[in-house]
Amino acid sequence: MSGLFFPGWAGSAAEEATGDLAFLQALLDAEAALTRAQAAVGLAPSEAAAAVTRAAADATRFDARALALRAREGGNPVIPLVADLTAAVPADAAPYVHRGATSQDILDTALMLVAARTLDPLLTDLSRTERALARLASRHRDTVLPGRTLTQHAVPTTFGLKAAGWRSLVLDARDRVSGARAALPVQLGGAAGTLAAFQAYGGGGPGLPGERGVPGLVAAFARELALVEPLLPWHTLRTPVADLAAALAFTAGALGKAAVDVATLSRTEIGELSEDSGGGSSAMPHKANPVRATLITAAARRAPALAATLLGSLAAEDERPAGAWHAEWEPLRDLLRLAGGAARDAAEMTEGLRVHPDVMHEHLDLTGGLIVSERLVAVFTPLLGRARAKRLLGEAARRTRVEGRMLAEVLGEILADFGASLPDESAPGEAAPEGIAPEGVDLAALVALCDPVRLSELTDPTRYTGSAGTLTDRALERR
Repeated sequence: MSGLFFPGWAGSAAEEATGDLAFLQALLDAEAALTRAQAAVGLAPSEAAAAVTRAAADATRFDARALALRAREGGNPVIPLVADLTAAVPADAAPYVHRGATSQDILDTALMLVAARTLDPLLTDLSRTERALARLASRHRDTVLPGRTLTQHAVPTTFGLKAAGWRSLVLDARDRVSGARAALPVQLGGAAGTLAAFQAYGGGGPGLPGERGVPGLVAAFARELALVEPLLPWHTLRTPVADLAAALAFTAGALGKAAVDVATLSRTEIGELSEDSGGGSSAMPHKANPVRATLITAAARRAPALAATLLGSLAAEDERPAGAWHAEWEPLRDLLRLAGGAARDAAEMTEGLRVHPDVMHEHLDLTGGLIVSERLVAVFTPLLGRARAKRLLGEAARRTRVEGRMLAEVLGEILADFGASLPDESAPGEAAPEGIAPEGVDLAALVALCDPVRLSELTDPTRYTGSAGTLTDRALERR
């Protein structure tokens, strides 16, 4: 596969670890490890194990395309591979190739090997991304920009908090992937998950797990491949695949969150962020597209459907399903590639991300101070009551938008007019203006807000970031 339509994973470690040759090598590694494990517990000669290991050491000796075509005969590539591997070893070692195993034992184990070999560099890239985001969050702890909800300005936030949030998701992904990686098991059960053939070949009977003989075989197999010994054969107990699918889909989505934010904030009209090396256009020389963010987003869009296929395969009938197991192979490979490629692109995107604080600051004033209206409601509510405060701010907001002025200026005029209309102290029977000041309100405190300096402070977006700095610091304490 050339990867022509898959730039998100082309050239990545994930592509190399999941290619046809890599899968073929994993199948061969599983076969060789099984023979060595049998030798370790006295079920095969050590000479046979050495011969099978030598024959299986180089996948290029085998024709992957021919194996694929011949796999149509039995429904999986292990069957023709066993025939070719058997032919490649000396005659006295041939009986020990694949002895006692079923095709699913080898293929499932190979899938776990490929997963392990893909997840290791993926975790490295997640670590790169996490470190880059930690630097951004620390550097921009107090860099204020508009918070946006439902595409519109909400209240101010900080870029440090935004980057800390992205980092938190990356760490969540790291934890899930690390857990899945640590739990990857070998598969060994024989024809129907009973290990019966190994006992038959070994001449032993059933017994408790031990270090030698059939009961110790699975542990020896796991040691050979640095994978986990499962409690039971999992031919139709697909927890390892389901857990892996969930971790990979989460990873793609977690990285996708940062990517869609970067793409949005890189829009020409916004320009608060930019990738350090934007992509060009075949038709428009001026374009600098957020390509890394685009590729990560594409992976995040595809991953859930692939994971759904793998989760759907949990419903696997009998001791070997007809189709559920077979349906897993390509989606799992694609998920490994998507997540691995996205992790590579996320590391590159975050390490080179350009932040434009001056543009962020300009955007804080786009609504003339209305971005802090929530704060003003809180200030005016004790003086007017919540309903009247919202009415006052609603009128001020309307005039700010219609007249194209700053909220502080409009509010100052409204409050000054209100102060001028207050009753004279010598005429105690005169009522306050209708609908503004309820009985018992400190009118003097309300009028005091007319002070331009006070209004300027109250409507300054950089003074209304709540606990953003503290939250950022707390998030950065997580390792």
